[in-house]
Amino acid sequence: MLIVGHQKGSDTKQKIYRNFGYARPEGYRKALRAMKLAEKFKRPIVCFVDTPAAYPGIESEERGVAEAIALNLREMALLDVPVVVVIHGEGGSGGALGIAVGDRILMHEHAIYSVIPPEGCAAILWRDASKKVEAAAALKLTAPDLLRLGVIDEVVPEPTGGAHTNPTKAATLLDSALYRALTSVSALDSPARLEARYQKFRHIGDVGLTGDVAELA
Repeated sequence: MLIVGHQKGSDTKQKIYRNFGYARPEGYRKALRAMKLAEKFKRPIVCFVDTPAAYPGIESEERGVAEAIALNLREMALLDVPVVVVIHGEGGSGGALGIAVGDRILMHEHAIYSVIPPEGCAAILWRDASKKVEAAAALKLTAPDLLRLGVIDEVVPEPTGGAHTNPTKAATLLDSALYRALTSVSALDSPARLEARYQKFRHIGDVGLTGDVAELA
């Protein structure tokens, strides 16, 4: 099995060293190389997502962060092995999507997953980052919201107070969910698994659409 993931760190020194979980283009390319190697040897892939976004610095843009993420989206959709994604902290924007295309999307109950962090959304819509609570409500970024909308497949429970309060118990709860997901996906043959993965992402956003509009989507 291959495990890929963002790493933020647990204290200020580690967070600075890990760039607060903001991945650079080289990180996405490294992840894709590893995933291609796992595909070659028929190993399932588990991706742990915990990032506010891809690193937005000028040097990141110069080195092609958008292209790196776009390439990962395409190639992950075609990986001929089971792929399970876990949103276990914060999944923000394309930075999260760069390693989040999979057959099953699991999400910790207190995690968030959205096209943009609430603070950024509030700053754009209202020119006021203090309206982040209103932005969070509008974004529907919680695990129950995303399960209802069909963006994720399962909510993984956490210990009281959050996963960080009891990592051992949190890992045990996640282990059960991962086992179910990997067993289910591995039972499919390759064509069926790839088609299901394609249809899963093809229909995200169809909620509320009916008739001809849904067909065009």
